[in-house]
Amino acid sequence: MQFFLENILLFAIAFISGAMLLWPLLRARAAGPSVNTLEATRLINSKNAQIVDVRTPQEFATGSLPHAKNIPAANLKERLGELKKERPVIVVCDTGTRAGPAAAQLRAGGFAEVYVLTGGVRAWREAGLPLRKQA
Repeated sequence: MQFFLENILLFAIAFISGAMLLWPLLRARAAGPSVNTLEATRLINSKNAQIVDVRTPQEFATGSLPHAKNIPAANLKERLGELKKERPVIVVCDTGTRAGPAAAQLRAGGFAEVYVLTGGVRAWREAGLPLRKQA
């Protein structure tokens, strides 16, 4: 017991470090499956996947995936009716971090096939794939 009390700071640091290492794994699991740009393109072409961009309208206007529907994350729950549950959904944000919680929300809303675009619009841009700019 004396050893534990003398080294409590070290134990706390070790515990916090372990929790920080596990957090991305737990968060990714809650978000569900993800797809890279190639897999997303295949889903769009072969299964007519819907693309939901959860960024703000200002971010969306700077460039989005072709045929993407802008439904900001804050409005997703109220606008679920705009999407078809029988078609796959690819959720997109700038880097992929905001898309995870939105994908979980879609799954909770009854959507069976929901994916997160790994790396988001940035990855799409870096892959040299086309972006649509709002007029």
